[in-house]
Amino acid sequence: MSELHELSLVELARMLQGDELDPLETTRHYLSRIAARADLGAFAEVTADAALERAHQLSRATARGRLYGVPHADKDLVARAGVPTRYGSRSRADHVPDASDPLTVGLDAAGVVNVGKTATSEFGLTGYTEPRTGSPARDPWDTANGAGGSSGGAAVAVAAGLLPAAVGP
Repeated sequence: MSELHELSLVELARMLQGDELDPLETTRHYLSRIAARADLGAFAEVTADAALERAHQLSRATARGRLYGVPHADKDLVARAGVPTRYGSRSRADHVPDASDPLTVGLDAAGVVNVGKTATSEFGLTGYTEPRTGSPARDPWDTANGAGGSSGGAAVAVAAGLLPAAVGP
């Protein structure tokens, strides 16, 4: 079998649904990779404790959504209740939303395990991912290069095998 992070989203989801993989084991694997590659600036926030708790809950649940146990991260422009949402800006450094955006609610209902927030440019306005709240997102193959677009953190996370896929609204 390939390393977990080398599986496609479809393969990973199929294996989780078929009990060939455990959500907790899968989440630990991805969190370990995220920690090992913090130098890439892919994440604005990592919520390891909440992710492990969610994976544990899912592993005991009888109902399974289509993305049961798949690690996921929200872009830092998308609100998740209780998780800092900074929009890549120091002006929003202390913003913690009380409610989640419909996108996060829908992904949670599908069974994802949220591991945090991917980096974005300030308010998603520039063509490069250099948030005012953290490190610039870097190309995992050549860290001298930055990641383009407002979803650069998500792109870096997928390219480096830190996430199996990402939403870049």
